[in-house]
Amino acid sequence: MTYEIEKDGFTASDDPARIDLDTVHGFLHGCYWAESIPRETVEKSLHHSLVMGLYSDKQMVGFARVVTDYATFAYMGDVFVLEDWRGRGLATWLTQCLVDHPQLQGMRRWLLATRDAHNVYARAGFTPLSSPQTMMTIHDPDIYKAKP
Repeated sequence: MTYEIEKDGFTASDDPARIDLDTVHGFLHGCYWAESIPRETVEKSLHHSLVMGLYSDKQMVGFARVVTDYATFAYMGDVFVLEDWRGRGLATWLTQCLVDHPQLQGMRRWLLATRDAHNVYARAGFTPLSSPQTMMTIHDPDIYKAKP
């Protein structure tokens, strides 16, 4: 069953059929965290995530996704609002819509990574890691860039 929320003329929807792959890939391909990501990789990531599009009428203006086991853990990623639609609190609202999603209740841990939008996520309840020394990562920021 599709989960949709409306506010101030915008709709947040988890209907994967509504996602505009061209918009998502177009944005991610040029952003700092997924620069040069192949379209096929974006498509695969959408199929393996809970996706949420943000719409003004039928136009997709934002996006976010959650990678989850639907029981204990959720990782939010690829959150964006297109430039022409920024400054209205839509990224925070979209984030909150996912945190409030009925299928994502009772999570023990939510994670996300951001370089510059801490205030957006803080308004939705995210905080810096209280014990970063307990977390580890494998991270290849250049994975989508051409290798010599």
